[in-house]
Amino acid sequence: MTLNPAHTALWSAPHASGAVDATVHVPGSKSVTNRALVLAALASEPGWLRRPLRSRDTLLMAGALRELGVGIEEGVGPDGTGEFWRVIPAGLRGPATVDVGNAGTVMRFLPPVATLADGPVRFDGDPRSYERPLHGVIDALRALGARIDDDGRGALPLTVHGGGALEGGPVAIDASSSSQFVSALLLSGPRFNQGVEVRHTGTALPSMPHIRMTVDMLRAVGAQVDTPESGGEPNVWRVTAGALLGRDLTIEPDLSNAQPFLAAALVTGGKVTIPEWPARTTQPGDRLREIFTEMGGSCELTDYGLVFTGSGAVHGIDVDLSEVGELTPGIAAVAALADSPSTLRGVSHLRLHETDRLAALTKEINELGGDVTETADGLHIRPRQLHGGTFHTYEDHRMATAGAILGLAVKDVVIENVATTAKTLPDFPGLWTGMLGA
Repeated sequence: MTLNPAHTALWSAPHASGAVDATVHVPGSKSVTNRALVLAALASEPGWLRRPLRSRDTLLMAGALRELGVGIEEGVGPDGTGEFWRVIPAGLRGPATVDVGNAGTVMRFLPPVATLADGPVRFDGDPRSYERPLHGVIDALRALGARIDDDGRGALPLTVHGGGALEGGPVAIDASSSSQFVSALLLSGPRFNQGVEVRHTGTALPSMPHIRMTVDMLRAVGAQVDTPESGGEPNVWRVTAGALLGRDLTIEPDLSNAQPFLAAALVTGGKVTIPEWPARTTQPGDRLREIFTEMGGSCELTDYGLVFTGSGAVHGIDVDLSEVGELTPGIAAVAALADSPSTLRGVSHLRLHETDRLAALTKEINELGGDVTETADGLHIRPRQLHGGTFHTYEDHRMATAGAILGLAVKDVVIENVATTAKTLPDFPGLWTGMLGA
């Protein structure tokens, strides 16, 4: 196989010569953009997405919906700023082929949508996508009446034979390996004939903020949703069948993608401002205010945005990250630079993400001289004097940004395939060097 040159290219991570002092405009949220695209595509009238994220994952979602017959028009506001997408719902059609890349939201959110298409829809993607769990969605859709060919793998590639409708109703699934299994069924649930009732039967459910994000966004477009938080049964979510409204939605900045920039303030004893940080949000990245403050920083949420300031010291932390697992790589990088040990818990599900993040972080930090031990459900990190070397990313965007954080404090760190950050954060190298004044 011929490798994409970007996969083998090496990028010298910039070393900070002093305290960072910068304002960084972080692009829109991937999680919000891709949920908004699905809901707009299933609505009964056109809708608008303003300031959507344009990254590999969101462009894959938009491209997949276009393959299914949805109109998505792109434009820019009259003043030359404020990019928007206008989404025009249509009858979903097949046959179609969907490229999911390695995007969990695309591979999990769209098979339920495909059951509503008039014809077969084939799903395929990157080699790593074949290893990521999809059984929760496949088994649930079959229980609800869908016909899916996956040769018994419970994973990609697969074909959904859309019948133009799905009966829906109650279904039990084990979503302990990914909360996206629940979100996938809820997002399309209003279009099922009987709606959907999703009952989680497994152990602890990871990334609960992402399910709350799904519920909030469904309610914002007119769906009736009953949840455990609203007085329903524990681990049960119900969505009533009904029409979805087209909305005019402005996408929030991606708070998880703000992580490396806040980490830069923490590890250099500097200050970083993230404009338009929302005062209320369901994004997991909002936990960074609490976590990075405990690790030695301070923050102030103003009308302009979030101002985060490092104290010049970085402290270890003992923290349960089960609800915010995507933040683990960046926290691990900061912890490797701290003045005391850290324990990161509740994230065994990260072994099934873009790569096995626990194994990858352990290997890469240790190869720079660190002392990281993998535990049953996370990492134990003992700070050591680190040295330069090549930091491999395994085509995982959050591994690349974790390596860049380490490079701020450790000379001669080289990131392999920094281009993988385009999955959710376009032009990360440009934003990073711009923050440093380069």
